[in-house]
Amino acid sequence: MAIGATIHNFDIQLADVDRGVYEDLQLRAARHPSETAAYLATRVLAYCLEYEEGITFAAGGVSDTDEPAVLVRDLTGQITAWIEIGAPDAQRLHHGSKLADRAAVYTHRHPARLMPNWQGKTIHAAAEIPIRSFDPGFIDSIVPLLERRNTMTVSVTEGQLYLEVNGSALSSEIHEHRIA
Repeated sequence: MAIGATIHNFDIQLADVDRGVYEDLQLRAARHPSETAAYLATRVLAYCLEYEEGITFAAGGVSDTDEPAVLVRDLTGQITAWIEIGAPDAQRLHHGSKLADRAAVYTHRHPARLMPNWQGKTIHAAAEIPIRSFDPGFIDSIVPLLERRNTMTVSVTEGQLYLEVNGSALSSEIHEHRIA
């Protein structure tokens, strides 16, 4: 019998001062058995940091090959934002960037290790795709705090992320890189 996804619930207070977004969110994130806790934490943070009307997790979860981990659809169902997590390959990033009005990558890995994988490859509007990362060890410090039911406060001001997860406070700069 195959192991099913584990459901994680997040009650989130979001205050993104930089973008003027203030919301109370209730998220249900299905963690696929092949998904690491670091990937899940990055996926939830990307959802918060990209939050806008129409945002959702991919219907098929991390195993979905036709959609990114996080996406935004307009009222017609058209994908307007393609948000990848981790280390997508160049072809996938190219496809998403062409399909949507904008694309972004959030990674829990060191960006210097990702960039060479995209160098010299065809990626539509590569210079316009932000690659966002966090301070070293930040995502790893979130992992032991995650439970099946989570309470989070996510605050962003001047590019600094302040996070409280189940009573523990953490912070990181949100680093932005570009594909050269």
